[in-house]
Amino acid sequence: MEILGQFIDILIHLDVHVEQLVSQYGPWIYAILFAVIFAETGFVVTPILPGDSLIFVAGAVAALGGMDATLLMALLLLAAVLGNSLNYAIGRWLGPRVFQWPDSRFFNRNALDKTREFYERHGGKAVVISRFLPLFRTFVPFVAGIGAMDWRRFSLFNITGGALWVVSLTAAGYWFGNMPLIKNNLTLVILSIIGISFLPAFIGWWRHRRAAS
Repeated sequence: MEILGQFIDILIHLDVHVEQLVSQYGPWIYAILFAVIFAETGFVVTPILPGDSLIFVAGAVAALGGMDATLLMALLLLAAVLGNSLNYAIGRWLGPRVFQWPDSRFFNRNALDKTREFYERHGGKAVVISRFLPLFRTFVPFVAGIGAMDWRRFSLFNITGGALWVVSLTAAGYWFGNMPLIKNNLTLVILSIIGISFLPAFIGWWRHRRAAS
């Protein structure tokens, strides 16, 4: 429970923690942010990391001079693309037998099944769309690898989706994150970003439950 409480505190007060990291670690903040985004997109067992809100807050901190916005965008884009590429490679290596695995502490079978349905519905576009959807963002490249999607086609969608995701959220944080109305209510904004990100998944779950009943 203590770890969960700490995680929630970091999530809600993300701006404070990022500013502290900038002050404490200086240029190493780029490596820290790179690692978080790479982990969220690269490992199936880390889908709860706060990618969307972290990129937005990083953009806002960059606007204050804490980081170089261009370098920040470039590194986060590289992290997002490399993370998805690793996730795809892991899925390609493991293959379809993954769908036979039982639920465990580090493996959510239901989330994987939902992602497969999402991927089958949208095809390659799912790699782009999923960038803006928590959980799906982590599982879609994995499922694409399991389905042996052509590497060149995957790379095209991977780079396109990564660029749209990183640039749009960094720019939004840079231009709007320090407006008095936003800055004074940043916790609410962060929670709103998280809520909006999960909204499509909730709608899909609700429709599925309604259809089943």
